[in-house]
Amino acid sequence: MDPPRLGAPVGPHPLDNPALGSLTGPHARFAERRGRVLRYPVDVSPWLALPDEPEADDWADLAALVGPGGEAPLAGFTGQTPDGWEVTFSVEGVQLVDDGIGAVPDAEAVRLGAADVPEMLDLVERTRPGPFLPRTVELGTYLGIRRNGALIAMAGERLHPPGWTEISAVCTDPGFRGEGLATRLILAVAHGIRERGETLFLHTAAGNTNAIRLYESLGFRLRRTTRFMAARVPEHLADGQTVGAR
Repeated sequence: MDPPRLGAPVGPHPLDNPALGSLTGPHARFAERRGRVLRYPVDVSPWLALPDEPEADDWADLAALVGPGGEAPLAGFTGQTPDGWEVTFSVEGVQLVDDGIGAVPDAEAVRLGAADVPEMLDLVERTRPGPFLPRTVELGTYLGIRRNGALIAMAGERLHPPGWTEISAVCTDPGFRGEGLATRLILAVAHGIRERGETLFLHTAAGNTNAIRLYESLGFRLRRTTRFMAARVPEHLADGQTVGAR
């Protein structure tokens, strides 16, 4: 994590809870809220945002928002889930930030939009870069590279805490890997973020060592470790039963 500077205010960093920063900031137009719990529409992004230190009422609001038996994906949450909540997915991750990336536009990269979503979803299905849904393209700029009219690589923007933009959905068709397309698109998306006066960051699985080496070679540095997880709301919560964290 960034070391504190002398005289700098001490407090949460915007990237410590990036989904919350996004949904209370630049992405507030997407926010669905119950109490202090927020989420994106389910066809935009799977991520929900808890307060930095969730209390029993927050877990109750999350349960009501997701519904009994529903799954709640939580990006960056490292605390304990309430009794009775099943952790259905958990993987260690890393968060990397711009530390001198040579951002540059790419003449072959084209802006992708709603009309391109079927092809984008098909590419994601074949390459598995992470969550990408029918309306994810609305979160920011997505760039792609086509060959003979077919979409073969893409990258874009996802979470957007104030002053920061996450690069996400970096993927290349298996038949075109090794040509540096992912690198070119990362640098092109980074250029657009820089032009807005914002700083770029990204997440990846801690075990994805090849990707981490690539990102570090481009000028990213490790900021913190994190966790990607999801927890299932209990099917039955009796009246008055607490759902607060252990």
